[in-house]
Amino acid sequence: MAFHRTIQKLLLTGIALPEAPLPARPVQPVELVVLITAITPFHQAFNARAMDYGHRYRSAFWAIYLLSAVAVLCAGLPLALGWDNDNHDMNHYSIVWVLAEVLVILGIGFIYWRGHQQDWQGQWLKARTTAEFAWYLPLIAPLVDFDTPSTLTNWYNRLFDPQQQAQGGPEVDELCRSLTPLTSAAMKTVWSDPQFVAGYARWAIAILDGQCHYHRNVVHHQHALLHRVHAINSWLFGLTAVAALAHLAVHSRVLTLVTTFFPALGASLHGALAQTEAYRLEATSARILSELQRLTTPIRQIVAEQTTMENIDVLRASVLASVALILDEHQDWHMLVQPHHLPLG
Repeated sequence: MAFHRTIQKLLLTGIALPEAPLPARPVQPVELVVLITAITPFHQAFNARAMDYGHRYRSAFWAIYLLSAVAVLCAGLPLALGWDNDNHDMNHYSIVWVLAEVLVILGIGFIYWRGHQQDWQGQWLKARTTAEFAWYLPLIAPLVDFDTPSTLTNWYNRLFDPQQQAQGGPEVDELCRSLTPLTSAAMKTVWSDPQFVAGYARWAIAILDGQCHYHRNVVHHQHALLHRVHAINSWLFGLTAVAALAHLAVHSRVLTLVTTFFPALGASLHGALAQTEAYRLEATSARILSELQRLTTPIRQIVAEQTTMENIDVLRASVLASVALILDEHQDWHMLVQPHHLPLG
Protein backbone atom coordinates (compact mmCIF):
# COMPACT_ATOMS: atom_id res chain seq x y z
CA MET A 1 0.00 0.00 0.00
CA ALA A 2 1.30 3.49 -0.87
CA PHE A 3 2.62 5.58 2.04
CA HIS A 4 -0.03 8.29 1.74
CA ARG A 5 -2.80 5.69 1.81
CA THR A 6 -1.25 4.01 4.86
CA ILE A 7 -1.14 7.34 6.72
CA GLN A 8 -4.73 8.17 5.80
CA LYS A 9 -5.86 4.69 6.80
CA LEU A 10 -4.23 5.21 10.21
CA LEU A 11 -5.85 8.62 10.55
CA LEU A 12 -9.25 7.11 9.76
CA THR A 13 -8.89 4.24 12.23
CA GLY A 14 -12.24 3.53 13.87
CA ILE A 15 -14.29 5.31 11.19
CA ALA A 16 -16.60 3.08 9.16
CA LEU A 17 -16.86 4.68 5.74
CA PRO A 18 -20.09 3.90 3.88
CA GLU A 19 -19.22 1.84 0.82
CA ALA A 20 -21.88 1.72 -1.86
CA PRO A 21 -21.88 -1.51 -3.89
CA LEU A 22 -20.13 -1.31 -7.23
CA PRO A 23 -22.44 -0.83 -10.20
CA ALA A 24 -23.15 -3.93 -12.27
CA ARG A 25 -20.54 -4.67 -14.92
CA PRO A 26 -21.79 -2.96 -18.09
CA VAL A 27 -22.74 -5.07 -21.10
CA GLN A 28 -20.87 -3.56 -24.01
CA PRO A 29 -22.76 -2.92 -27.26
CA VAL A 30 -21.55 -5.38 -29.88
CA GLU A 31 -20.75 -2.55 -32.30
CA LEU A 32 -18.30 -1.02 -29.76
CA VAL A 33 -16.52 -4.18 -28.62
CA VAL A 34 -13.74 -3.91 -31.21
CA LEU A 35 -13.16 -0.25 -30.36
CA ILE A 36 -13.16 -0.92 -26.60
CA THR A 37 -10.74 -3.84 -27.10
CA ALA A 38 -8.39 -1.62 -29.11
CA ILE A 39 -8.43 1.18 -26.52
CA THR A 40 -8.18 -0.96 -23.38
CA PRO A 41 -4.38 -1.65 -23.48
CA PHE A 42 -3.72 2.05 -24.15
CA HIS A 43 -5.94 3.13 -21.25
CA GLN A 44 -4.52 0.51 -18.89
CA ALA A 45 -0.94 1.56 -19.62
CA PHE A 46 -1.57 5.24 -18.90
CA ASN A 47 -3.82 4.47 -15.95
CA ALA A 48 -1.07 2.32 -14.37
CA ARG A 49 1.44 5.11 -15.00
CA ALA A 50 -0.90 7.66 -13.42
CA MET A 51 -1.41 5.44 -10.37
CA ASP A 52 2.35 4.95 -9.97
CA TYR A 53 3.33 8.62 -10.21
CA GLY A 54 0.24 9.72 -8.28
CA HIS A 55 1.23 7.48 -5.36
CA ARG A 56 4.79 8.77 -5.50
CA TYR A 57 3.80 12.43 -5.53
CA ARG A 58 1.11 12.25 -2.84
CA SER A 59 3.25 10.02 -0.62
CA ALA A 60 6.11 12.51 -1.06
CA PHE A 61 4.27 15.54 0.26
CA TRP A 62 2.73 13.58 3.14
CA ALA A 63 6.24 12.36 4.03
CA ILE A 64 7.73 15.87 3.75
CA TYR A 65 5.16 17.40 6.08
CA LEU A 66 5.29 14.61 8.67
CA LEU A 67 9.10 14.36 8.63
CA SER A 68 9.25 18.09 9.33
CA ALA A 69 7.41 17.45 12.59
CA VAL A 70 9.73 14.50 13.32
CA ALA A 71 12.73 16.83 12.84
CA VAL A 72 11.31 19.13 15.53
CA LEU A 73 10.86 16.12 17.81
CA CYS A 74 14.46 14.99 17.27
CA ALA A 75 15.71 18.49 18.09
CA GLY A 76 13.69 18.72 21.30
CA LEU A 77 14.07 15.23 22.76
CA PRO A 78 17.64 15.60 24.10
CA LEU A 79 16.54 18.70 26.00
CA ALA A 80 13.37 17.04 27.30
CA LEU A 81 15.30 13.98 28.46
CA GLY A 82 18.04 16.06 30.03
CA TRP A 83 20.71 14.42 27.90
CA ASP A 84 22.15 17.81 27.01
CA ASN A 85 23.49 18.07 30.57
CA ASP A 86 27.19 17.13 30.68
CA ASN A 87 26.62 15.35 34.00
CA HIS A 88 23.81 13.16 32.70
CA ASP A 89 24.66 9.48 32.27
CA MET A 90 23.15 9.50 28.77
CA ASN A 91 24.87 12.68 27.62
CA HIS A 92 27.09 10.82 25.15
CA TYR A 93 23.92 9.47 23.44
CA SER A 94 22.59 12.95 22.68
CA ILE A 95 24.57 12.85 19.44
CA VAL A 96 22.18 10.12 18.28
CA TRP A 97 19.29 12.61 18.25
CA VAL A 98 21.42 15.19 16.48
CA LEU A 99 22.29 12.68 13.77
CA ALA A 100 18.65 11.58 13.57
CA GLU A 101 17.58 15.19 13.01
CA VAL A 102 20.22 15.63 10.30
CA LEU A 103 19.11 12.40 8.59
CA VAL A 104 15.46 13.46 8.70
CA ILE A 105 16.30 16.84 7.16
CA LEU A 106 18.43 15.14 4.50
CA GLY A 107 15.53 12.76 3.86
CA ILE A 108 13.18 15.69 3.31
CA GLY A 109 15.67 17.27 0.91
CA PHE A 110 16.13 14.00 -0.98
CA ILE A 111 12.38 13.45 -1.40
CA TYR A 112 11.94 17.03 -2.60
CA TRP A 113 14.88 16.76 -5.04
CA ARG A 114 13.85 13.34 -6.34
CA GLY A 115 10.25 14.41 -6.87
CA HIS A 116 11.29 17.42 -8.92
CA GLN A 117 14.04 15.60 -10.80
CA GLN A 118 11.66 12.90 -12.01
CA ASP A 119 8.69 15.30 -12.22
CA TRP A 120 6.35 13.03 -10.28
CA GLN A 121 3.56 15.57 -10.29
CA GLY A 122 3.84 16.39 -13.98
CA GLN A 123 4.01 12.73 -14.98
CA TRP A 124 0.96 12.00 -12.80
CA LEU A 125 -1.14 14.82 -14.25
CA LYS A 126 -0.17 14.01 -17.84
CA ALA A 127 -0.84 10.28 -17.52
CA ARG A 128 -4.10 10.81 -15.62
CA THR A 129 -5.37 13.20 -18.31
CA THR A 130 -4.45 10.80 -21.13
CA ALA A 131 -6.06 7.84 -19.33
CA GLU A 132 -9.21 9.84 -18.58
CA PHE A 133 -9.70 10.98 -22.17
CA ALA A 134 -8.95 7.50 -23.54
CA TRP A 135 -11.51 5.94 -21.18
CA TYR A 136 -14.43 7.92 -22.59
CA LEU A 137 -13.56 7.52 -26.29
CA PRO A 138 -15.86 4.50 -26.78
CA LEU A 139 -18.68 6.40 -25.06
CA ILE A 140 -18.43 9.42 -27.35
CA ALA A 141 -17.60 7.50 -30.56
CA PRO A 142 -21.27 7.04 -31.55
CA LEU A 143 -21.82 10.79 -31.03
CA VAL A 144 -19.16 11.83 -33.56
CA ASP A 145 -20.31 12.63 -37.10
CA PHE A 146 -17.70 10.70 -39.07
CA ASP A 147 -19.60 11.22 -42.32
CA THR A 148 -18.82 14.94 -42.34
CA PRO A 149 -15.21 15.60 -43.49
CA SER A 150 -13.10 17.34 -40.85
CA THR A 151 -9.49 18.39 -40.43
CA LEU A 152 -9.77 17.59 -36.72
CA THR A 153 -8.42 14.18 -35.77
CA ASN A 154 -9.32 14.34 -32.08
CA TRP A 155 -12.91 13.21 -31.51
CA TYR A 156 -13.28 15.52 -28.52
CA ASN A 157 -12.41 18.49 -30.74
CA ARG A 158 -15.27 17.48 -33.05
CA LEU A 159 -17.76 17.50 -30.18
CA PHE A 160 -16.50 20.27 -27.91
CA ASP A 161 -14.88 23.67 -28.30
CA PRO A 162 -11.12 22.95 -28.36
CA GLN A 163 -10.47 26.43 -26.96
CA GLN A 164 -12.33 25.62 -23.75
CA GLN A 165 -11.18 22.08 -22.94
CA ALA A 166 -7.91 20.19 -22.91
CA GLN A 167 -8.29 17.24 -25.25
CA GLY A 168 -5.94 14.66 -23.77
CA GLY A 169 -2.67 15.50 -25.47
CA PRO A 170 -0.91 14.18 -28.58
CA GLU A 171 -1.30 10.55 -27.49
CA VAL A 172 -5.08 10.83 -27.60
CA ASP A 173 -4.88 12.69 -30.92
CA GLU A 174 -2.86 9.85 -32.41
CA LEU A 175 -5.18 7.22 -30.92
CA CYS A 176 -8.23 8.93 -32.45
CA ARG A 177 -6.49 9.26 -35.80
CA SER A 178 -5.55 5.58 -35.90
CA LEU A 179 -9.01 4.41 -34.83
CA THR A 180 -11.09 6.71 -37.04
CA PRO A 181 -11.27 4.42 -40.13
CA LEU A 182 -12.34 1.43 -38.05
CA THR A 183 -14.80 3.43 -35.94
CA SER A 184 -16.37 5.44 -38.76
CA ALA A 185 -17.24 2.23 -40.59
CA ALA A 186 -18.74 0.65 -37.47
CA MET A 187 -20.82 3.74 -36.59
CA LYS A 188 -22.46 4.30 -39.98
CA THR A 189 -25.86 2.74 -39.23
CA VAL A 190 -25.89 2.30 -35.44
CA TRP A 191 -28.51 4.99 -34.74
CA SER A 192 -31.01 3.28 -37.01
CA ASP A 193 -30.68 0.02 -35.06
CA PRO A 194 -33.09 -0.11 -32.06
CA GLN A 195 -31.07 -2.89 -30.44
CA PHE A 196 -27.89 -0.79 -30.49
CA VAL A 197 -29.64 2.32 -29.21
CA ALA A 198 -31.18 0.44 -26.28
CA GLY A 199 -27.90 -1.33 -25.49
CA TYR A 200 -25.93 1.92 -25.76
CA ALA A 201 -28.33 3.66 -23.36
CA ARG A 202 -27.95 0.88 -20.76
CA TRP A 203 -24.17 0.79 -21.21
CA ALA A 204 -23.88 4.59 -20.90
CA ILE A 205 -25.84 4.48 -17.63
CA ALA A 206 -23.51 1.78 -16.29
CA ILE A 207 -20.40 3.78 -17.23
CA LEU A 208 -21.76 6.99 -15.69
CA ASP A 209 -22.95 5.12 -12.60
CA GLY A 210 -19.34 4.01 -12.14
CA GLN A 211 -18.33 7.66 -12.11
CA CYS A 212 -21.08 8.43 -9.59
CA HIS A 213 -19.82 5.58 -7.41
CA TYR A 214 -16.29 7.05 -7.52
CA HIS A 215 -17.40 10.56 -6.56
CA ARG A 216 -19.66 9.25 -3.79
CA ASN A 217 -16.69 7.44 -2.23
CA VAL A 218 -14.51 10.56 -2.60
CA VAL A 219 -17.12 12.61 -0.72
CA HIS A 220 -17.26 10.11 2.17
CA HIS A 221 -13.48 9.66 2.36
CA GLN A 222 -12.54 13.35 2.20
CA HIS A 223 -15.30 14.36 4.62
CA ALA A 224 -14.11 11.79 7.18
CA LEU A 225 -10.46 12.75 6.68
CA LEU A 226 -11.20 16.45 7.15
CA HIS A 227 -13.12 15.92 10.37
CA ARG A 228 -10.60 13.46 11.82
CA VAL A 229 -7.59 15.71 11.13
CA HIS A 230 -9.47 18.74 12.48
CA ALA A 231 -10.31 16.75 15.63
CA ILE A 232 -6.68 15.66 16.07
CA ASN A 233 -5.49 19.24 15.56
CA SER A 234 -7.99 20.51 18.11
CA TRP A 235 -6.60 18.06 20.67
CA LEU A 236 -2.99 18.89 19.77
CA PHE A 237 -3.45 22.64 20.10
CA GLY A 238 -5.64 22.20 23.19
CA LEU A 239 -2.93 20.12 24.89
CA THR A 240 -0.37 22.71 23.78
CA ALA A 241 -2.38 25.44 25.48
CA VAL A 242 -2.67 23.36 28.66
CA ALA A 243 1.08 22.63 28.63
CA ALA A 244 1.87 26.32 28.09
CA LEU A 245 -0.31 27.32 31.06
CA ALA A 246 1.16 24.53 33.21
CA HIS A 247 4.61 25.78 32.31
CA LEU A 248 3.85 28.99 34.21
CA ALA A 249 3.71 26.99 37.43
CA VAL A 250 5.91 23.98 36.65
CA HIS A 251 9.15 24.44 34.74
CA SER A 252 9.46 21.14 32.92
CA ARG A 253 11.47 20.26 29.86
CA VAL A 254 8.78 17.77 28.87
CA LEU A 255 6.24 20.58 28.81
CA THR A 256 8.63 22.55 26.61
CA LEU A 257 8.79 19.62 24.19
CA VAL A 258 4.98 19.37 24.15
CA THR A 259 4.62 23.08 23.33
CA THR A 260 7.01 22.73 20.40
CA PHE A 261 6.28 19.29 18.95
CA PHE A 262 2.47 19.27 19.18
CA PRO A 263 2.02 22.52 17.20
CA ALA A 264 4.59 21.27 14.64
CA LEU A 265 2.68 18.00 14.24
CA GLY A 266 -0.64 19.83 13.97
CA ALA A 267 0.76 22.20 11.37
CA SER A 268 2.19 19.27 9.40
CA LEU A 269 -1.15 17.46 9.33
CA HIS A 270 -2.95 20.65 8.34
CA GLY A 271 -0.40 21.36 5.60
CA ALA A 272 -0.64 17.85 4.16
CA LEU A 273 -4.43 18.05 4.24
CA ALA A 274 -4.37 21.41 2.47
CA GLN A 275 -2.01 19.97 -0.16
CA THR A 276 -4.49 17.17 -0.86
CA GLU A 277 -7.24 19.75 -1.49
CA ALA A 278 -9.50 17.61 0.72
CA TYR A 279 -12.21 20.25 1.12
CA ARG A 280 -12.28 21.10 -2.57
CA LEU A 281 -12.37 17.42 -3.52
CA GLU A 282 -15.31 16.80 -1.18
CA ALA A 283 -17.26 19.83 -2.41
CA THR A 284 -16.50 19.22 -6.09
CA SER A 285 -17.30 15.51 -5.97
CA ALA A 286 -20.60 16.26 -4.21
CA ARG A 287 -21.47 18.73 -6.97
CA ILE A 288 -20.41 16.36 -9.77
CA LEU A 289 -22.41 13.53 -8.19
CA SER A 290 -25.53 15.69 -8.02
CA GLU A 291 -25.08 16.96 -11.58
CA LEU A 292 -24.43 13.49 -13.01
CA GLN A 293 -27.54 12.12 -11.32
CA ARG A 294 -29.56 14.97 -12.84
CA LEU A 295 -28.04 14.58 -16.32
CA THR A 296 -28.53 10.81 -16.40
CA THR A 297 -32.18 10.95 -15.28
CA PRO A 298 -33.47 11.29 -18.90
CA ILE A 299 -31.38 8.26 -19.94
CA ARG A 300 -32.82 6.20 -17.08
CA GLN A 301 -36.33 7.19 -18.13
CA ILE A 302 -35.60 6.22 -21.72
CA VAL A 303 -34.31 2.80 -20.63
CA ALA A 304 -37.19 2.25 -18.20
CA GLU A 305 -39.86 3.20 -20.76
CA GLN A 306 -38.06 1.43 -23.65
CA THR A 307 -38.58 4.43 -25.90
CA THR A 308 -35.04 4.68 -27.20
CA MET A 309 -35.80 5.28 -30.88
CA GLU A 310 -38.19 8.13 -30.04
CA ASN A 311 -35.62 9.79 -27.76
CA ILE A 312 -32.32 9.42 -29.61
CA ASP A 313 -31.65 13.17 -29.48
CA VAL A 314 -32.31 13.24 -25.74
CA LEU A 315 -30.02 10.25 -25.23
CA ARG A 316 -27.20 11.78 -27.26
CA ALA A 317 -27.54 15.16 -25.54
CA SER A 318 -27.54 13.62 -22.05
CA VAL A 319 -24.45 11.51 -22.70
CA LEU A 320 -22.64 14.46 -24.28
CA ALA A 321 -23.51 16.76 -21.36
CA SER A 322 -22.38 14.14 -18.82
CA VAL A 323 -19.01 13.64 -20.53
CA ALA A 324 -18.56 17.43 -20.81
CA LEU A 325 -19.22 17.77 -17.07
CA ILE A 326 -16.67 15.07 -16.21
CA LEU A 327 -14.00 16.55 -18.49
CA ASP A 328 -14.63 20.10 -17.23
CA GLU A 329 -14.13 18.87 -13.67
CA HIS A 330 -10.94 17.05 -14.69
CA GLN A 331 -9.55 20.21 -16.28
CA ASP A 332 -10.40 22.26 -13.17
CA TRP A 333 -8.66 19.64 -10.99
CA HIS A 334 -5.61 19.68 -13.28
CA MET A 335 -5.29 23.48 -13.14
CA LEU A 336 -5.74 23.51 -9.36
CA VAL A 337 -3.21 20.78 -8.56
CA GLN A 338 -0.57 21.82 -11.11
CA PRO A 339 0.92 24.79 -9.16
CA HIS A 340 1.35 22.77 -5.93
CA HIS A 341 4.52 20.82 -6.71
CA LEU A 342 6.19 19.61 -3.51
CA PRO A 343 7.03 22.73 -1.44
CA LEU A 344 5.96 23.02 2.19
CA GLY A 345 3.13 25.42 1.57
